[in-house]
Amino acid sequence: MYAAERQQRIYERAQREGRVEVTGLAELLDVTTETVRRDLAVLEQQGLVRRVHGGALLAERPVPELSLAARIGRHSDTKLRIATRALQELPDGGTILLDSGSTTLAMAEMLPADAHLTVVTNNAIIAGVLAGQGNLALLMIGGRVRTVTGAAVGPWAIGALSELAVDVAFLGTNGFDADHGLSTPDQDEAAVKRAMLDAARTRILVADSSKLGAVHLQRFARADDVHTIITDHAADTDAVEALRAAGPKVVIA
Repeated sequence: MYAAERQQRIYERAQREGRVEVTGLAELLDVTTETVRRDLAVLEQQGLVRRVHGGALLAERPVPELSLAARIGRHSDTKLRIATRALQELPDGGTILLDSGSTTLAMAEMLPADAHLTVVTNNAIIAGVLAGQGNLALLMIGGRVRTVTGAAVGPWAIGALSELAVDVAFLGTNGFDADHGLSTPDQDEAAVKRAMLDAARTRILVADSSKLGAVHLQRFARADDVHTIITDHAADTDAVEALRAAGPKVVIA
């Protein structure tokens, strides 16, 4: 069977079932798993499938990026649990960075009144929540504000972050998995997230399971660029184990 014929059969199976597995395809087509992975890579380049750990999913049309206001009400209970667990990672009297996002916003709203911290953020809504708390030293990262997410991005933001060294950064993402790492649709926001990673001694991803397996245009980190990932119990077990094998600690909230 020619490679093109194999790839056509793989794609047809993905259309019927929504997903395909490497080992099953290898047995079906009587080829090695390495051959199947190469075929899946070709199909992914053509935009027909999206590779995940152990196989591939039928590619979907890109989902428009949701605004922060729209995301606040989605999976709210789950984000609350993740934020609650993330608060256990606060340093004692140190410096934290809160990335722009609905889960980090939930963290800001739940910061203990007796927590003596320096908080850095690039999101005006988060800064507004924290501005009245006398126990906190608040630093606002400036720059061009993206309308969709409310995040300050661009050279001003990156320049400010390059001068900082924070104890713990809590980051959000639009998508994450072991193979593709952490990704977001916007190039400028990805650049700021990279600068946040560089500025932090400890890097923690807070992301609900709806983002696990999603892949967006701009990758800003590999899975092992973060130390801990905090997600929820609905996360796919195999995908979680793949993440753990890639390096970070994965905590289920």
